[in-house]
Amino acid sequence: MFSFSLKDNIVLTLPYEEKKMKFVLARVGLSEKVQTLPKGIDTILYKNFAEDGFEPSGGEGQKIALARALYRDASFVILDEPTAAWDPRAEYEMYRNFNEIVKGKTAVYISHRMSSTKFCDKVAVFEKGELAEYGTHETLMSRKGLYKELFDMQAQYYRESGR
Repeated sequence: MFSFSLKDNIVLTLPYEEKKMKFVLARVGLSEKVQTLPKGIDTILYKNFAEDGFEPSGGEGQKIALARALYRDASFVILDEPTAAWDPRAEYEMYRNFNEIVKGKTAVYISHRMSSTKFCDKVAVFEKGELAEYGTHETLMSRKGLYKELFDMQAQYYRESGR
């Protein structure tokens, strides 16, 4: 993120299109936040050069980066831990709407959070820099290999009762 306006952080060198901007802000869940900013999408990020600058949280920064990728309308998108700083509700919305968010694009979703793999078409599991397993969530769970081990390891905290 740069100490430019929110709009400039998303558009960068592309021409500004208001309709497209509204679309990507809604898609990533930033529309309501923009309404609260003193100058809307023209609010400067950070307070380096503007006292009324907007200090985005980690999750908001990730949403801005995602909005930038969507605004570019690239056919290929790489998302590296895009929900790492999001609260559970925002993460749930991302998972629930993922296919709509990246509609018509090839998306690579990199995550250590195994629950995020359930909505992906294919899952690639790497171990020590090598491809260890590849397939759908269901296929990999049925193989009872590394993927299942890691998935179950994380899922146990949600399954255990009495805590």
